[in-house]
Amino acid sequence: MKTLNREFYNRDSIAVAKDLLGKVLVHKIDGNRMATKIVEVEAYMGVEDKAAHSYGGRRTKRVEVMYGAPGFSYVYLIYGMYNCFNIVTNVLGTPQAVLIRAVEPLEGLEAMAQYRYKKSYDTLTKRQIIGLTSGPGKLSMALSIDKRHNGVDLCGSRLYVEEGDNDNIDIVAAKRIGIDYAEEAKDYLWRFYIKDNKYVSVV
Repeated sequence: MKTLNREFYNRDSIAVAKDLLGKVLVHKIDGNRMATKIVEVEAYMGVEDKAAHSYGGRRTKRVEVMYGAPGFSYVYLIYGMYNCFNIVTNVLGTPQAVLIRAVEPLEGLEAMAQYRYKKSYDTLTKRQIIGLTSGPGKLSMALSIDKRHNGVDLCGSRLYVEEGDNDNIDIVAAKRIGIDYAEEAKDYLWRFYIKDNKYVSVV
């Protein structure tokens, strides 16, 4: 499948977030090719979005990558232990991004199980299989994505997004998760997910 190019990401986060659903996130590492279908995302709209790290034009070392070119990764740590994988969007200097909240495993299931649980995939319970990638911290662990991958060019050949089968998906819009501090922005329907997908983290 064709890798998404820079122009795909060079739009506002809401448009990119919706179009990422059904696309395939790929990570090649340690000789493994892991591929997953993107099933849940959140759009963060930059300086005017009170839930965004760049709200108000905040510009720190952590968020600097968001001010760069579209199509690069933004990886940050929450609760001191979970990595969250985001994709920078929009034009240079406009700090927007899309958080990848959940993915559905397609290829490299054994590698994902080892990274996530340190177990063989065929020994996992049904609950563990669903829990493999059903949340931002979980998918980063399963795909072996961490702070080392902050600022990676997603138009490259190791960590990237491919075209997928998203022609007939039913998209649901909902409130974003864990942003109760964001005043009116907490009610924006900027979380998007594929209806009835079992890997969606919060329905």
